[in-house]
Amino acid sequence: MSAPAPSAADPEQLGQALAQLAAVDLPPEVRAALEKAPSVVVPSSREELYRLALGPEGGPVFDVAYDVTAAGGATRTRVVEATVARCRNGVAVNYPEDYIRRRDPDCMRIADDRPTDKPRYRDREGGEFDQTRTETLEWLATQPLAVVPFKAGGLRYGYPSLAVVPQNAAFFALALVDLQGWVTFDELAAELSEWAPRSLMFVAPPFRHTHFGGRQVVVHNRSETLHEVWAYNLYPGPSAKKGVFSVLLDIGELEDEPWYTAHASSVLVTTPYDNEIVIMHEGASGGGKSEMTQDLRRMDDGRILLGRNVNTDEPYIITLNESSSLRPVTDDMTLCHPALTRDEGKLAIADAEDGWFIRIDNLTSYGEDPKLERICIQPAEPLVFFNVQGVPDATILPWEHTIDSTGKPCPNPRVVVPRRLIPRIVNEPEQVDIRTFGVRMPACTREKPTYGIMGITHIVPPSLAWVWRLIAPRGDKNPSIGESAAEASTIQHGGLVAEGVGSYWPFSTGTKVGAANLLLRQIVSAPRTRYVLTPNQHIGAYHVGFAAEWLTREYLARRGVARLRRDRLAPARCSLFGYTLTEMVLDGQTIRPTLLRPEFQSHVGEAAYDEGARILQGFFASELEQFLTDELDPLGRSIIEAVLRGATVEGYEELTPILG
Repeated sequence: MSAPAPSAADPEQLGQALAQLAAVDLPPEVRAALEKAPSVVVPSSREELYRLALGPEGGPVFDVAYDVTAAGGATRTRVVEATVARCRNGVAVNYPEDYIRRRDPDCMRIADDRPTDKPRYRDREGGEFDQTRTETLEWLATQPLAVVPFKAGGLRYGYPSLAVVPQNAAFFALALVDLQGWVTFDELAAELSEWAPRSLMFVAPPFRHTHFGGRQVVVHNRSETLHEVWAYNLYPGPSAKKGVFSVLLDIGELEDEPWYTAHASSVLVTTPYDNEIVIMHEGASGGGKSEMTQDLRRMDDGRILLGRNVNTDEPYIITLNESSSLRPVTDDMTLCHPALTRDEGKLAIADAEDGWFIRIDNLTSYGEDPKLERICIQPAEPLVFFNVQGVPDATILPWEHTIDSTGKPCPNPRVVVPRRLIPRIVNEPEQVDIRTFGVRMPACTREKPTYGIMGITHIVPPSLAWVWRLIAPRGDKNPSIGESAAEASTIQHGGLVAEGVGSYWPFSTGTKVGAANLLLRQIVSAPRTRYVLTPNQHIGAYHVGFAAEWLTREYLARRGVARLRRDRLAPARCSLFGYTLTEMVLDGQTIRPTLLRPEFQSHVGEAAYDEGARILQGFFASELEQFLTDELDPLGRSIIEAVLRGATVEGYEELTPILG
């Protein structure tokens, strides 16, 4: 049983906390709020912060609740924002509302006057943020507080930052430092004799009800030296996770040599023949980033279910005697800083986080992912779980997901796993050999044509790689975020929604064209990194889940960086897919040509394929026109104009050749 949390009214503790904060350069109004607070705790260790997260009694279940005053101050209502259950392998955090269990894609507000294409606070909320900011600090000054330093961007390359959190929401701070890296004031003082945070994060849950009609709202207030993140909800996705992503994107755009943090996972793959290759995988949320670092799923008898026909239920099963070994490098936020050592012509990367926010919706029963299950069930230190059922003092099982009000399991169960707990993880920067891009595809059949016509593997020129990242299509039942009613209807009916530039656009506080130019410069500056498209969920009439991505990884790793033979490539019927392989052989086994070229499937055919291509071409054209401004890089303009006129793959390659 965990010990109780420290007393919330310890004068000596308050004095020690304020003494530590005295060396930090804080805005005067922030310092004043901290000095007025009845209690301030600066945890000296993760263990202390973990105890604080369990509440003053140390569990077994702790309600994170607040008194919410109605307009005019007439009534006060106690609102439970979250519950924290003390379990043997960590804490299970759950939210009473389905809505809070996933990130609202429309939660970002920009409070400053710097350039942005995102909604400004004044336009959405009907006034300037200054008044709300002042009221937030006044409320925080009435609360027992936890002040936690962290490194935005991870311990090795990150920027000194500070979070101010109500003590009863210490689980939020625990998740934050597990993601970004635990650091103490003493360690920062040894590194920097006098320091000012590059970012500040504030958490004020009741304002969701008093100011924002129950909605998730995260306000970004930027200057050239400080990025404030004001979080008005307790799900960490849009703030402790993606809010820090926003901070890093903002910092990268401001530096002398601009850079950005990619929305990507990456893995060092070693084949059975000791060939090594680094693959970086990008895509919209649900596009397979977490899956890229996971082992190939096998059936009980060791064979691999590559796909199942949605019309006939016919399985397509293959045999692969040995699969490659994997060493994960990054999971979701991948630092592409110019200071990283890089070979001529290849992109250099490092992890932008010190922990991973792993979605575990694809764990539905025991034995599906033994490595991840072992981390979750028998961790070296207790973890933080979200949207997973937790029985007090029992073991949290990662496949027992919280049930939504619909009666179905929540599609966004998560666990925060510090990098130090992940076996065989790569801790040094790596050079990227291949950048893959994953797209969720619906089934496509003669009877119901859709855009789900991508083959298992497509080689694309850098120009097309940029176009796919510029739009980042998101479709077919994305599990990670809530959609607007219009988006949900579009996706449900086989349509497409753009997640935006680099798939990191939902977290960017800048402008789309600025992000597009930065992404293009990065791609052009790494001509020896190759680009591949791969689908998940469906290939034509076959449901494949993530098997296509895993087999593409196996195939690419076994080929290594060998020169591409042009007689093994053929232009895809849809030029947006670049080239398709004429054959794909794995471990002496030829993959069916119908999975390379779905138009050959008897349940698809050329007419349905061409209808899907028409859908894609129209969608791309409608999304790309917004980038044709005077600020767009001339090469980018040429690429977009090529898409608009329906260029051939040879036309794209004339703009940006495939080297090797």
